[in-house]
Amino acid sequence: MQLTKQTLNQRTDHVYDVLVVGGGAAGLSAGIYLQRYLLSTLIIDKGKARSFWMQELHNYLGLPPETPGRAVLKQGKDHYLSLEGDYLNAYVEEVIDEGETFAVKVRIGRNHPTYEVFHTRYLIAASGIIDHLPQLGDMKNVFDYAGHNLHVCLICDGYEMRNQRVGVFGSSEGSLQVAFPLGWFTPHITLFTNGAFAVGDDLRDRFAAAGYTLNEQPIHQFLGENHQMSGVELADGSMVDLDAGLISMGSKYHADYLQGIDLDYKGGNLVTDTMNRTSHPRIFAVGDLKVGMNQVVIAAADGANAATQIWRDIRRTEGTRRVPVAA
Repeated sequence: MQLTKQTLNQRTDHVYDVLVVGGGAAGLSAGIYLQRYLLSTLIIDKGKARSFWMQELHNYLGLPPETPGRAVLKQGKDHYLSLEGDYLNAYVEEVIDEGETFAVKVRIGRNHPTYEVFHTRYLIAASGIIDHLPQLGDMKNVFDYAGHNLHVCLICDGYEMRNQRVGVFGSSEGSLQVAFPLGWFTPHITLFTNGAFAVGDDLRDRFAAAGYTLNEQPIHQFLGENHQMSGVELADGSMVDLDAGLISMGSKYHADYLQGIDLDYKGGNLVTDTMNRTSHPRIFAVGDLKVGMNQVVIAAADGANAATQIWRDIRRTEGTRRVPVAA
């Protein structure tokens, strides 16, 4: 059921089999499988799934290409709730390992928050990432185009940029090197530093050899209308015409709540085995938090894998049956 401040008292003494942090594609997939395995599940979601901002899912098997990410998430949540799973809109602040269970500290509400602690045997971290965006004076100007033709994922959207004039917006020398695989799809690439960092001679030479333009001026604003970016205006008032953009500025990993637990990381990503178990035997990581590709279809598979492994673990400890034999 959808939990609220008024109904929380029905669940605070309950020990869940699994608590899932995050209601994106990975978390919802895990929740659906867990409920179908007859396990008790709580999904806690702060409402900022990366896929919510995807305007069209062009690469998800079986869906019309114009399907927005939010439609997929709504359908997934409705499916999960129909299986009698619990769902709470809240923010997970801390996870404490109690031995056989975890205590999960949660903040509910923003303006006048309340706090609660839930207990669970297993935890699935599905809280994902959020992409860093160019920092301009008017951030609404950036949000107007991000997720439309101002892309954040080359693997997802390289095809959408084929043979277009594409601006690559980076945060470091290394981030601009995404231009080389982007060159598979289009040769018309302009690289923007936004005046924030220097580019060394070796990389300049590589860009020049590939025929790419390097622009190191600060950006004043993006240009366009109806969420379709058509170029940028630079600080000196000059314009650069573009058909699309690719942001390559890294991401914020939403996993601060795990800081008190010793886990293995590679960069900002959690290291997992083939079934998405982390270095802690009862913590799983799925979707964008784990090492691997950041794709909706892979996130959904991650959720299914983690849920299945947890079911196997619990079956081994509890026996072979969760429901009584019919008379």
